[in-house]
Amino acid sequence: MNPRIGQGIDFHRLEKGLKLWLGGILIPSEKGCIAHSDGDVLLHAVCDSLLGAAGEPDIGSHFPDTDPEFKNIQSTILLERTYNIIRKKGYKVSNIDCTVCLEKPKMASYIPEMRSVISSILETSPDNISIKATTAEKLGFIGREEGIMAIAVALINE
Repeated sequence: MNPRIGQGIDFHRLEKGLKLWLGGILIPSEKGCIAHSDGDVLLHAVCDSLLGAAGEPDIGSHFPDTDPEFKNIQSTILLERTYNIIRKKGYKVSNIDCTVCLEKPKMASYIPEMRSVISSILETSPDNISIKATTAEKLGFIGREEGIMAIAVALINE
């Protein structure tokens, strides 16, 4: 069976007037991510966790922010392409565990839809996708609402 585990993490600055994409869905928010793509930190962390588990270079190596092809690209497309990379190597997703850290907006009501989007792309059950959200308790750049962070761990199998 040869299970493999990978970890991914992503950070983005937040700015008023930009869209906030998380887990492949648009979240109503006063602030959004400054990014080359749509700035979906959750999907970027998931991509890196999958790539790491498959022994591949990181998301920036596969989809560089210096390439105009990826300017404003939806991160769901990056996740689809990442999944194709690991599938070509003979892997499928066992499960993914994620945490998003930001002060606001609250995420709980959006998590079921995020799980549905991610599981659909990765051809797995939503039960295999765990997403949690937390704040930084007003500490640091996240606590000051200047940024957002997501971390993900993926388990894949042949």
